[in-house]
Amino acid sequence: MKLFMETWAGGRLIALLLFAGVPFLMLASPAHAYIGPGAGLGAIAVTIAVVLGGIFLIVGLVWFPLKRLLRGRKGPADAGNETDPAQ
Repeated sequence: MKLFMETWAGGRLIALLLFAGVPFLMLASPAHAYIGPGAGLGAIAVTIAVVLGGIFLIVGLVWFPLKRLLRGRKGPADAGNETDPAQ
């Protein structure tokens, strides 16, 4: 953050954006829009899907390879008792 502040003349750009953005937020008017129950439930379903997708992504990319790596260090429990599947 310090590098960003030094790059933009001591944070003057951030201060300018804050002071210029606050009046625009105060001028906003209500939209008087209606979101029906179908669109609301759809938005909730999409939010849940994105959160679960992120969790499954983390599990798939981190947990399973880590579990395989840890299992590989232990070695197979019955290494000497290999049988031929053709028998």
